[in-house]
Amino acid sequence: MHTAGSAGSSARLGELHECSALLRRTRMRAEEIVDEARALLAEAERSGDAERVVHLHVQLEQARHSYSKVLTAYVTLCRRINEERQTILGAEIEKDRQSGLSGVA
Repeated sequence: MHTAGSAGSSARLGELHECSALLRRTRMRAEEIVDEARALLAEAERSGDAERVVHLHVQLEQARHSYSKVLTAYVTLCRRINEERQTILGAEIEKDRQSGLSGVA
């Protein structure tokens, strides 16, 4: 049976995983947008449309910046998930130690 603290930690970990899944999908879509913007820019460069090149270059930079933000948030959240796991594991080990279990199966 979980203690209130470990149940709360497990719930937080579940919420973090849900957020991670959403951010993973967002990161993948942001990456697709950057790729699409890059392809459109290359097409405009090949066609010699200088005005469109300038406009698409700005859009590509905006897409890259947005992707960077999403990627940073995703990496930060993954680190937080690992920290939460370590906290839960440490608490479980301490609980087992205090209850006299050796941890050896």
